[in-house]
Amino acid sequence: MADANAGGGCPAALELDDIQGYVLHHPPLPYFGTHATLRIDDPAQGRELLRRLARRIVPASRWHDADVDVWMGLGLTYAGLEALHLPDATLASFPAAFREGMAARAESRLGDTGPSAPARWEVPFGTGQIHVAVTMYVADQATRRQRLEEGLRQLHEELPGITLLGRGDFAQPPNGRTHLGYVDGISQPNIQGSGISPLPGQGHPIAAGEFVLGYPAKAGTRLPMPYPDVLGRNSTYAGFRKQHIEVAAFRRFLTDNAGSEHERDLLAAKMLGRWPSGAPLALTPQADDPALACDRQRNNDFDYSTDPRGLACPLGAHIRRINPRSTPLTVLTDLDIHRLIRRGTVYGPPLPEGVCEDDGADRGIYFIFLSARAPDTLEFVKKEWVEDGNFLSLGREKDPVVGDNHGGTFTIPRRPVRRKLQGLTRFTRTRGGEYCFVPSLSGLTWLANA
Repeated sequence: MADANAGGGCPAALELDDIQGYVLHHPPLPYFGTHATLRIDDPAQGRELLRRLARRIVPASRWHDADVDVWMGLGLTYAGLEALHLPDATLASFPAAFREGMAARAESRLGDTGPSAPARWEVPFGTGQIHVAVTMYVADQATRRQRLEEGLRQLHEELPGITLLGRGDFAQPPNGRTHLGYVDGISQPNIQGSGISPLPGQGHPIAAGEFVLGYPAKAGTRLPMPYPDVLGRNSTYAGFRKQHIEVAAFRRFLTDNAGSEHERDLLAAKMLGRWPSGAPLALTPQADDPALACDRQRNNDFDYSTDPRGLACPLGAHIRRINPRSTPLTVLTDLDIHRLIRRGTVYGPPLPEGVCEDDGADRGIYFIFLSARAPDTLEFVKKEWVEDGNFLSLGREKDPVVGDNHGGTFTIPRRPVRRKLQGLTRFTRTRGGEYCFVPSLSGLTWLANA
């Protein structure tokens, strides 16, 4: 298809019937779910697996239909595409970063060193065994149990050439917050042609081709697509990362550097950029405002134009690094080409309130980042914005929450003298990850018959 409207005019609407729904939409609330990783041992059965799963994936056009009770997303690694015995011309048409895989690039491009290094990842991450990644969301625990048992039984009885490598169950916490106690995932990009009404604060519409292949991107032309077009169009890329959160260490850091409960909450908000409820510091810098946080017309409607020095929200706060908005950048870049669709799901039991000693439980967040430029976009954001402070004149300071800190610092601007905190450690540790290609529904059909 030609780059319609590449030179201006109304952008073409996305073909929502062909795009996997979870690319553009949040899961239903509340939700229960499972991430499953699979290996293809028999190419013919691998194609049959894709054929069956394609019938169950809800397209973006039907995501909110009343008769839908299971929402699913599917991605394939490069090793998975090889396992399907695709033509050489198709395999060679994928970008080099995707072909190399996340593990090969993790230390140099994503800052995964020390305890987060690929050599310490959980098996099967980074081994080349993961071929297919499936995410399933349901509205209740009973449905998840029923559908999983049904799917595993069919896999065992009917597709012995497919091996289930692992599964990670997750659920929306009762309070809707992460293990650090904060609402996450509030800010998402405003995508042209998605059919989703933008909320205040999402910013101007961004060209659909930055997120879905086959449409004009920011520069007005299409990004390179896998071959043939039926495989590439309406598809995208994802980065999947399992990240363990050191909740006890984070709480101890707050206790060591703040006195009262309000001071600890304020310090944590300075590090994240939002209060526990999700209310942004940019709008309420002195105290949390749960009513503001619950108002979707207000909770993301801000920029940093009136806070250039970071007196309300520090320049190095997590959300300001990930989305600088109107912040003047020392290292200039086009923010639109570095935006990511984010899908995060919490896993593991919560650490009891007030406990500051680690109990050894595995808890954290499964992060899924989607972009037509991924893995490049994820690697840029992680390396340049999370692990480096130069773009905000912060030197070697890293993201205080998800940065690869070991004895790092965090600056809080204030009058008359700024505060510089010392001794930050890794509060987030990578336990594994993969880059995935997220085909369109017609692309899945092509793969099933290739």
